[in-house]
Amino acid sequence: QVQFVESGGGLVQPGGSLRLSCAASRTIDSMNTMDWYRQAPGKQRELVATITNGGNTNYADFVKGRFTISRDNAKNTVFLQMSSLKPEDTAVYYCHVYYYGDYWGQGTQVTVSS
Repeated sequence: QVQFVESGGGLVQPGGSLRLSCAASRTIDSMNTMDWYRQAPGKQRELVATITNGGNTNYADFVKGRFTISRDNAKNTVFLQMSSLKPEDTAVYYCHVYYYGDYWGQGTQVTVSS
């Protein structure tokens, strides 16, 4: 079993940046693929980015070139660096892993507005 605590969300102007963190309650060394999802009001949850233990990354088309996912296994933490933020990036962002079951964080709100 694993629990996540996300942080780093907030209110930012269009074009701004935020860095989200997802701290795990146990070592993530054995967790191959870790993900960030997001869910905007009235919309389905969608995959934003994934990272493997080997550092391979994949991004949804709508964030390519703007977001960067990374992980620090020594700190049991996954990050999402978000730049050039747009109002349509407004959502609750969730950390996720499938590790003998689905595990989700509680989410952190990101609001992009002037």
